[in-house]
Amino acid sequence: MKNHDINNERIKRKYITFMKEAKRHSEASIDCISKAIKRFEEYTKFKDFKAFHFNQAVAFKNSLLSQKSLKTGENLSKSTINGTCNHLKVFFQWLAQQTGYKSRFNYTDADYFNLSEKDTRIAGARRKKPIPTLEQITHVLEKMPSQTDIEKRNRAIMAFTVLTGARDSATASFKVKHVDLVNGAVFQDAREVKTKFSKTFTTYFFPVGELPLQILTEWIEHLKTELLFSHDDPLFPKTKVANTKGKKFSACGVLKEHWSTANPIRDIFKRSFKAAGLQYFNPHSFRDTLVRKGEQLCQSPEEFKAWSQNLGHAGVLTTLYSYGDVPDYLQAELIKKLNQPRAEQSQDMQAVIEATLKKMMDKD
Repeated sequence: MKNHDINNERIKRKYITFMKEAKRHSEASIDCISKAIKRFEEYTKFKDFKAFHFNQAVAFKNSLLSQKSLKTGENLSKSTINGTCNHLKVFFQWLAQQTGYKSRFNYTDADYFNLSEKDTRIAGARRKKPIPTLEQITHVLEKMPSQTDIEKRNRAIMAFTVLTGARDSATASFKVKHVDLVNGAVFQDAREVKTKFSKTFTTYFFPVGELPLQILTEWIEHLKTELLFSHDDPLFPKTKVANTKGKKFSACGVLKEHWSTANPIRDIFKRSFKAAGLQYFNPHSFRDTLVRKGEQLCQSPEEFKAWSQNLGHAGVLTTLYSYGDVPDYLQAELIKKLNQPRAEQSQDMQAVIEATLKKMMDKD
């Protein structure tokens, strides 16, 4: 059975290079693009892209709507289908402008990958996501063992995440020198740390209790005095795996190497929450926890601006719109309070609210 087309492979390589070098897409985005194109090729049984017809787009789109997810066994989500079709739409629009393909199909033929307005709305709908409370995170930290080097490291990773709100990809790439315990800060240097959009900024530890700071402090001290790590060694080193007496590979310490991906960190979170008898919350959900904490503590736009900046956001609106969902119980409480007399709102806060509403209306 045919499993590739040589002409397709050549033009795909050119397109991937274009998206990576010219459009500056990340490796994660490139992977999604490649998977979408591969999925379409498998559906057409690897026909040459020069034979593309808009009917193929319609049929492929309909086939996705009836496909089952391998993970859940349920129909593919509308967001997954929409993302796949959007990648293919952009690809075939680009393809329609390339030599050898211009005369084969029209630029507008790629529009047939569009989902219906109803499905597009469903795909883009914002859904409530579970967010851990600080009490739950503290509970997990208290339950996590801390006898071996690996256990100490795992516990410190979770403590560090709630202290800084750092993304897991950044956490996997920090070095010891990036943490300043004296000033209670971490320097997210994009030259060495895998920050989002390669942004460089300083995060000061969030006020989330004494336990996380104590765990992180003890871990760094352990790295320097017991494991003899230097400033340029990884803050959270990779697990060392060796062949034991029973001729089985097992973890037996840490290496002075970084993890290549953040997958081990997510596995640590998954195992730790399960061991503590709680549902799994991924590392990124801790950022939502910190935003909710900021909403409770900040008393002025200036304070919330500082809180937002501490998360690496360029503006308050990013924090409010992307992370600032109001819990159901608080939503009801706030709506009821609107009927009560209150002091006049400050101009700064009014400007923030108006800008937020405008951005939300532009998204609709």
